[in-house]
Amino acid sequence: MPNTIDAFLTATAEFTTIGDFFRFGISTLATKKVFLGHGTDDLKDEAWWLIAGALHLPLDLPPQLLLNARVTPAEHHHLVNLLYQRGVQKIPTAYLLKQAYQGGQQFYVDERVLIPRSPIAELIEKHFEPWLLHPESVTHILDLCTGSGCLAILSALAFPAAHVDALDISRAALAVAHHNVDDYELNERVRILESDVFSALKDEKYDLIISNPPYVDLKDLKAMPDEFHHEPTLALAAGDDGLDIVREILEKAKLHLQPEGLLIVEVGNSQPALEAAFPNLPFVWLDFERGGEGVFLLKAEDL
Repeated sequence: MPNTIDAFLTATAEFTTIGDFFRFGISTLATKKVFLGHGTDDLKDEAWWLIAGALHLPLDLPPQLLLNARVTPAEHHHLVNLLYQRGVQKIPTAYLLKQAYQGGQQFYVDERVLIPRSPIAELIEKHFEPWLLHPESVTHILDLCTGSGCLAILSALAFPAAHVDALDISRAALAVAHHNVDDYELNERVRILESDVFSALKDEKYDLIISNPPYVDLKDLKAMPDEFHHEPTLALAAGDDGLDIVREILEKAKLHLQPEGLLIVEVGNSQPALEAAFPNLPFVWLDFERGGEGVFLLKAEDL
């Protein structure tokens, strides 16, 4: 398989159809051993996402309907560049297309934010059942470490009576969050604040606090596939044991929860370290139909 952009151009010189690029895309992704986990878990899906996105085609359109469609010279060059960046440079497709999907919604993303993939989105879709007894009564939600703002936006869509505060320490990430909130026309209900965890808040209290904070420990950070190193380290790294931010969340969350409020936090592979560090906290570890782990729930009274 080619390793330079010139070699990619030579290898694809006689390509004329989407089918040519679809086959070559699958072969390229397989040969280059790309990591899947930023939106797809199948090489065919990854290749089609890249090609359909590049050609502005509906993602849910079956590839077989378009395999014989011809590409223009400009499209040919664009597809070659994208496949080179995805296969050789290991840039995630979401960054190449400036789009990601979560909870059935599309969001703008770039390398200022993590690519959305938190299983918390599934909990939002289900209105946190059975833990949230009265979803209709939720009026205030906090999304800590909001990044692209996707979980805050999904929360606002799922709870139409709620106001959502979306906090992050990164101004660059908050610029992306503003972009997405503008796209969804939710500026009246989603407030974006620059904040080091809870620092920007005063005495605000919430029915729900959700967070996908940095939780990768030093060992895991070094071992992560190349694709992850295109994401902002600030949004991943959390000290020797991955708990730097989570400790502060646990320490201060009760100050900002209603008496019957819920705290839901993703800690991923740092789950064992968290349980060892806080053996007396009654963590409820949540299950997901679409995959995912390392997300705990605590009630305000547990804190």
